[in-house]
Amino acid sequence: MTFTTPLQKDAIKIMLLGSGELGKEVTIEAQRLGVEVVAVDKYKNAPAHLVANHAYVIDMQDEKAVLEVIEKEQPTYILPEVEAISISALFEAEKRGFHVIPNAEAVNKTMNRKHIRVFATETLGVKTSAFEFVTTLEGLKDASERIGFPCVIKPVMSSSGHGQSIAKSTEDIKKSWEIAKEARGDASELIVEEFVSFDYEITLLTVRNETGTTFCQPIGHLQKEGDYILSWQPMAMNQATLNKAKEIAKAVTDGLGGRGIFGVEFFIKDEEVYFSELSPRPHDTGMVTLITQSQSQFALHVRAVLGLPLAYTTYGSGACGAYKAKNESHHPVLHVPDDAFSAHSFVRIFGKPESHIGRRMAISLVLDEVEAAKKRASEIVNQITDS
Repeated sequence: MTFTTPLQKDAIKIMLLGSGELGKEVTIEAQRLGVEVVAVDKYKNAPAHLVANHAYVIDMQDEKAVLEVIEKEQPTYILPEVEAISISALFEAEKRGFHVIPNAEAVNKTMNRKHIRVFATETLGVKTSAFEFVTTLEGLKDASERIGFPCVIKPVMSSSGHGQSIAKSTEDIKKSWEIAKEARGDASELIVEEFVSFDYEITLLTVRNETGTTFCQPIGHLQKEGDYILSWQPMAMNQATLNKAKEIAKAVTDGLGGRGIFGVEFFIKDEEVYFSELSPRPHDTGMVTLITQSQSQFALHVRAVLGLPLAYTTYGSGACGAYKAKNESHHPVLHVPDDAFSAHSFVRIFGKPESHIGRRMAISLVLDEVEAAKKRASEIVNQITDS
């Protein structure tokens, strides 16, 4: 591998389409290798904007705007980091010779729950919960009756739990329909899923490039309304079940192709493995790897993109807690206890320019035995306040 210098004619250049807290960490890891970074988002001073070489604010669902910034910057690699992006712009960028990570078709399949479910079940024969797609309130009522209650209702395109709800009876359907409008992305079509009374759920970070496929230890996580509250690594599970999850993750990511890290989510019930979702980029639950691994998910993502070897060392078990704002502010201030910063714990502040109630603003990270780490990570989060 030959490394270059940022801001020079021959610089290796990564463009992030989406510049939140995950993109910020990708930016830091890329710059550690002398890679120039262009951060693009829909709002000014997004977290990755604060550390990138160049920052742009555009409507990322506007094909023309996306292609204009791509042509202006001429990136070596384009990394989609959110769902709300013009897919047509990514296909057109590939036609023009740009390298989309992992590739435009993989982004198309994975950023839309309909495409990835159909691909997983019909093309690969992967086991999932029962599901149907609907576009009308009446269709939602009918599909829910067929799937049965409780059922999970989500927009086909959204993230961080936005627009997701659980309907426990017919009386909840209208409310779920209204909640779905809060989607980050496209709420014109919804997926109605069978509610799997799972024993636990995991994220299996799967990294691939031409050097091979590598898995991180399984990550357990606690979610509320589709957005994660706490994650830990490793999740204790039967080796045979983990092997089955790895087989499915490899089959799906091989089917999608390309380079990069994939956050593959599974439900586990009685040692049966159900494929749930997949993100073709670093995963929010995977922020725990900032403390548990020598190469975090962000470092592995950059290595995969550049075609580098994917080896890493595990430091130990740990946990990550998410702090969500309790106030609305145009200049948020976080108050963090001093003892959050110790030999085995620390906090990462995202630097978001505005806080809204429920918006993720920071994380706590703890290296310890899993249960102790989970407890301490939660304690730290509960001690943080914002104003």
